[in-house]
Amino acid sequence: MIHLNMEQLMKTLTTLFNLYEANRASQSICRNEGEFHSFYVLLHLGLNHHDSESLSLWFRHIPTLIIKSKEMCFARRILRCYRVGNYKRFIATVEEEASNLQFFIVEPYVNEVRIMALSCISYGGYKLQPYALSNLSRILMMKESDVESLCIRCGLEISTSGTEKGLSCTKPSDTHKLTRGFEKFYPVDSERIDRLCEVLSAF
Repeated sequence: MIHLNMEQLMKTLTTLFNLYEANRASQSICRNEGEFHSFYVLLHLGLNHHDSESLSLWFRHIPTLIIKSKEMCFARRILRCYRVGNYKRFIATVEEEASNLQFFIVEPYVNEVRIMALSCISYGGYKLQPYALSNLSRILMMKESDVESLCIRCGLEISTSGTEKGLSCTKPSDTHKLTRGFEKFYPVDSERIDRLCEVLSAF
């Protein structure tokens, strides 16, 4: 259902862009045009290489004023962070800058980025020193109990040292346990995101 909704939204945005272009005055953009273009970019998160090439060609036809808009700068940063695997900057940028609708487009990818982060940290960490869940909680912007739950769902080992729980490092062969597409979504632990969700739920 989500895939079909995203596909329909992509088609609707394409039609909207054609209308913008047909009615464009010289060197001007319409109100909210930057935000609608940012939605199109964010919808390309997780798409294949062919679609990425199409997006690169699409960028060439976008007016400079739109490319430099606040909304498009946000979308481009998110896309870049997602593609290079910068999970810390991806999550922080979403938490700090996403608008209501931008957040709900990006939301399905937040868990995926968190799982990627767990893979990097568990594989690249020091084997004899577990990575504290309290630190992971800050990086992934999750409640500590949710971090533990996500680690367990990913098949990762949690150890306890004194009163501190931590993520144990794994062997390279263990990383295949990390999976995607969990039905359970762990909320972003942020007062700003909570307010965005409250505003949208009020309608």
